[in-house]
Amino acid sequence: MKLDVRRRTLRLSRPLRTAYGELAERELLAVSVTDRNGVSGHGEAAPLPRYGGASPERVEHALARYAQVLASIEDAGADRLLEACRQADDQPVALAAIDIALWDRAGRLQGKPVARLLSERPAGEVPVNAILPALDRAGVAEQAATAAREGYECVKIKVGVGDDAARVAAARAAGGPQLALRLDANGAWSVAQAVRARVTVRVAIDETAAEPGALGAGIADAVCLKISRCGGISALLAAAALVRARGGEVYLASTLDGPLGIAAALHAAAALASQGPLAHCGLATLALFEGLADPLPVRSGRIALPPGPGLGVEPL
Repeated sequence: MKLDVRRRTLRLSRPLRTAYGELAERELLAVSVTDRNGVSGHGEAAPLPRYGGASPERVEHALARYAQVLASIEDAGADRLLEACRQADDQPVALAAIDIALWDRAGRLQGKPVARLLSERPAGEVPVNAILPALDRAGVAEQAATAAREGYECVKIKVGVGDDAARVAAARAAGGPQLALRLDANGAWSVAQAVRARVTVRVAIDETAAEPGALGAGIADAVCLKISRCGGISALLAAAALVRARGGEVYLASTLDGPLGIAAALHAAAALASQGPLAHCGLATLALFEGLADPLPVRSGRIALPPGPGLGVEPL
């Protein structure tokens, strides 16, 4: 099995400010795995060191080790290939890229979308939330009103960046009572600020979900799962099963991934939606990039599952 790795930088149309700081561009590592018959699958690593993840250089190093491992193995199944890579370097973001590529290759070989390999009856579309990145009340109000008109049922507001209460109030007033508000603190809140015993709204964990034992601890109403943090589609589905077994809800979000990463999460979300309740997912992020043709557009607050084989999306 041959592994090719290409580095690509995508710029945001405008910088996104969070509690972690300002983000203006994304470095992605696109990968392709090709078997001896010339059948390829494509994946993507989306390192985000500012959010506590690995650096692109660290992920690139892991992928270089995987290239050696994959080249030495013949006629092995995807599970064995992935485990061999994990034994060489247990780096979740890099493993996610290999896992995504192997699922894409499997779908292409069988002529089926990845979601059809994960579930007999995957959902045909996935509900997503809009992002309201404005840092002033007027801007947030305008964005909330636009999202409501476009059919979104849920919007996400980054908090922990100043004037939070006023911005949230502006979004509620402009979006109307039917629009669900999701507040994303990106770790800026302490336990005392976010503890659910003191609030009437539902509380989810995101970055904290990576802590040992967090998924099965039942410490929140919902858990945000991400392909890159989990280590791929396979590991994400296992994590979702654990959360649901403890009575929690799950939803998926991107780490500002490129099209391949978003497509992988969309297929996983479609499979999960066929098995139980799935909250609005944070996958409507491709439109944030400058000059990128969005192959997975949002329509009426939902992203349709691409019908083609594999991920249904071609690499950049």
